[in-house]
Amino acid sequence: MKEAKARSQAELYATNMEKVTIGGQAVLEGVMMRNKGKYAVAVRKPDKEIDVKVQNFKPAGEKNALLKLPIVRGVINFVESLVIGVKTLSYSASFFEDEEEEEKPKKSGKEKKQKELSPEAKARRDKAETAGTIAFSLVLAIGLFALFPAWLASLLDDVIGSRILIGLIEGVIRLLIFLGYVWAISMMEDIKRTFMYHGAEHKTINCLEAGDDLTVENVMRHSRFHKRCGTSFLFIVMFVSILVFMCVSTDILWLRLLLRVLLIPLIAGVSYEFIKYAGSHENVCANGLSKPGLWVQRLTTREPEAEMVEVAIRSVEGVLDWRAYLAEQKKTD
Repeated sequence: MKEAKARSQAELYATNMEKVTIGGQAVLEGVMMRNKGKYAVAVRKPDKEIDVKVQNFKPAGEKNALLKLPIVRGVINFVESLVIGVKTLSYSASFFEDEEEEEKPKKSGKEKKQKELSPEAKARRDKAETAGTIAFSLVLAIGLFALFPAWLASLLDDVIGSRILIGLIEGVIRLLIFLGYVWAISMMEDIKRTFMYHGAEHKTINCLEAGDDLTVENVMRHSRFHKRCGTSFLFIVMFVSILVFMCVSTDILWLRLLLRVLLIPLIAGVSYEFIKYAGSHENVCANGLSKPGLWVQRLTTREPEAEMVEVAIRSVEGVLDWRAYLAEQKKTD
C-alpha cells in the first residue's frame, strides 16, 4: 500500500517538477506543517505517543485569481495563516486540557451529561472560540504595535517639528516594543519548549530543502534559522512600517492613528513579497536584508531535542511524501 502511494506520488512529481515550499509553525508540544492546500499538526501527547491530524483546505487564491496578485496575496496569506495557526494551537492544547480533566475528581453522571455537547454544537463552539481568539489577538496587536507607539511619539509633536523625524522615532519605539515583547516571552518556561519545537520546524524544512533524507540525525545537523520564518516577517513589517509612516503622516492625531490601522494591510502585503523573494533567492541584497530577522530568531528558536525533531518529521509526512519527492528532485539535478 505504501509502495503504491509512493509510486503515485512520484508520478505526480514527474509531471510537475515545481519545487515544494513548505511552511510551518510550532504549537503546544508539537509542529504544524503546511503544503499548498493541506496542513498537518503533529503533537507529542502526554502518553508520549505522536498524534497527527491532516486537514485539507482550499486557499483563497484558488477561488479568485485577483487574490493571487502581488501585495494582495500577502494579506490573504497572513489571514489564512492566522486562522490555521489559531486552530492548530487550540487542537494541540486540547490534549493537555483532557489530561487536566482526567486528574480532576470524576463528576456525577448527571453533571457529565450536562457537559456533553453534540458534534454540531461543539463545532459551533470551536468556531466561535477561534473567531474570538483571532479578534482579540488582532485588537491587541494593533493597539500595542501600531497605535501605542504612534500616540507615544505624538507627545513630542510640540518639541520636534519634523514629521519625518517623528515617524522615525515612532518606528524605533515600535521596534523596541516588539523586541522587548519577544525577549520577555522567551524567558517563560512553557514558551521555551515551544521555541524548541520552532527550532525543530526550521531544521526539518532546511533539511528537506537541502535535499537530505528526513532522519533525526540529518535534521539535527541543519540550522534552526530560516529566512521565511514568521519572526522575520514580523521584523520586516516593523521595518516597512517605519518607511511608510515616515512618509504618510498628519498633524491631526486621530487621523494619524486611523492611518496606522488602514495601512496595515499594505504594509503586511509588501513585507510578504520581500519574505517570499528572500526565501527563494540567494544574493547579497536578499541575504543582507534577511540578517536582522535571522538575528531575532535567536530569541524565538531554541535547539530542539531529538524527540521534537521526530514530531516535526511526522508533521511533514502528513503533507508530503518526502521520499518520492526527493527521489524525483535528485533525478533533475
